[in-house]
Amino acid sequence: MGETEVPTTSIDIRKNEKNGRLKALDVVLSKAFVQVPHKLQNFLKSQFRRLPKADGVKTVSSVPKKASSLEVDLEKQMQAWRENPSWDDQTPHIKVSVPKGSLCNLSVNVNVGLPPDAVYNIVTDPDNKRVFKNIKEVISRRVLVDEGLRQVVDLEQAAIWKFLWWSGTIAVHVLVDQNREDHSMKFKQVKTGFMERFEGCWRVEPLFVDEKTCFPYKPTTWADYNSHTGGKGRIGSKVSLDQLIQPSIVPPPPISWYLRGITAKTTEMLINDLLAEAARIRGELNPEKSDKEVEMSEEVLNQVDNTCNIKERWAMHRRNAKQCHRRLPTAR
Repeated sequence: MGETEVPTTSIDIRKNEKNGRLKALDVVLSKAFVQVPHKLQNFLKSQFRRLPKADGVKTVSSVPKKASSLEVDLEKQMQAWRENPSWDDQTPHIKVSVPKGSLCNLSVNVNVGLPPDAVYNIVTDPDNKRVFKNIKEVISRRVLVDEGLRQVVDLEQAAIWKFLWWSGTIAVHVLVDQNREDHSMKFKQVKTGFMERFEGCWRVEPLFVDEKTCFPYKPTTWADYNSHTGGKGRIGSKVSLDQLIQPSIVPPPPISWYLRGITAKTTEMLINDLLAEAARIRGELNPEKSDKEVEMSEEVLNQVDNTCNIKERWAMHRRNAKQCHRRLPTAR
């Protein structure tokens, strides 16, 4: 009595409209919340990308180079070295130049008997102080950016130095931008101290070791090389290291001459340690054929050490001078 009846159909329609609005609102909110982490992640990535630029390290170009386009299968390449581990290490080629206002600029080139990825693993290994004898200890290591193939690492090491009869350690704090896509590793000093500038770059490029078997065809890609060698062709590495060294105060000659020689010697020891580690890895691949190769490699490295030792060269110079003086005829 006196009460109006509301049709149930109209109530259902209102509920459906309300539910539809809630669902639409829920979809909008869910999309918004989903986008927030992505936006935050992109913002953080953009900030980290600016970090190397702020510290003076150039970012690696995204344009793929020849080494990355080869897409070398490391396991297949290591199998080729297992079947044929023969390799003769050569003396690294070191070029020393003196830019204005700096101590020296070193450019080193050497061929290594291992695929680029294997060599790159040695150079970028966080525990590579077991390989490079001039690294006394790793004080700290922090990964600032990790994009899979590319990493930016804040690294501080204690490096061993030697000058004539004196020796000691010096802390080296660098920012390292390593990119496996093109097998490059750039480094630059973070804080200035004893060294005003210390920067450089490692590069590892592919070397077709058995390219002669493809004659007269000259392969330009790993696929062509692998096809023409029947999958037996080994691929090595062309390793280059360029570094600029500038102390806070560049000493005058002859001290600067000694320092350049010591710096070149230290860099050469670094490369020789890399060659020794490559020989050890090849030895593990084929122990039966490795003993002779390791002996030959050590003999070559010892010859280099003997001829490049500064103190020994100075002693030889004095001995030769005395012998020359004794051979001179006496005046009558």
